Amino acid sequence: MARQPIVAANWKMHKTHLEAIRDVQKLSYLLAKEDAERVEVVICPAFTALRPVGTLIEGDRLPYRLGAQTVHHEERGAFTGEVSPEMLAALKVQYVIVGHSERRSLFGETDEIVNRKVKAVVAHGMTPIVCVGETLDQREAGGTDDRVAQQVRKALAGLDATAVASAVVAYEPIWAIGTGRNAEPADAGAVIEVIRRTIADVHGAKVASAVRCQYGGSVKAGNIREFMAHPEIDGALVGGASLDPEEFALIVKYR
Repeated sequence: MARQPIVAANWKMHKTHLEAIRDVQKLSYLLAKEDAERVEVVICPAFTALRPVGTLIEGDRLPYRLGAQTVHHEERGAFTGEVSPEMLAALKVQYVIVGHSERRSLFGETDEIVNRKVKAVVAHGMTPIVCVGETLDQREAGGTDDRVAQQVRKALAGLDATAVASAVVAYEPIWAIGTGRNAEPADAGAVIEVIRRTIADVHGAKVASAVRCQYGGSVKAGNIREFMAHPEIDGALVGGASLDPEEFALIVKYR
């Protein structure tokens, strides 16, 4: 069975709730219904915009999915400033980005914390977009495959085959994020092959072939077609280029 492409907009710490509403509305004018039927489109605004964007998607029956950029792994408690999986699920969030390189490098998220978050997301009926990727030093030392395989094993540890098959894994080489540099499609595809082999070692080839894998790393309208032409790449996790509705619409329409 063919895997449906999935393109996610990670707006990071950009856009007020009013700007978010404006840009989702603009995106709806730029994308035809068949575009969003062919490609699953996920919008991941800041926490403050989740409710209004979700209301807009639901009220206007827009064919987009609502996503969050991170989550805390605990249900509730004295964790000032954090947001629980229960809170996200109550807002009808469907996808949650987990383990983004910025969360790992800036906020100290370890592989173990990422695993706890992934389990919490799945337990509340949402789908994790699990981010993995190597630094430039690791790449130049020839350690890409080992590092990515380790991240995949630890992030998905303890999940059953059904949960793993439904997950999304985003390969985001850290050295390519926001730098204007990007991996070659063949190189990105080779790393995604490593991701699938790692999953297959635990859950079998059928589960591994069901997992959708994205590429993330300075994706834009000018290079998305090359990445999507690779048979292992099922979509993109888009950062800076997703902030412009016109640019993001072109990415979704990559064919």
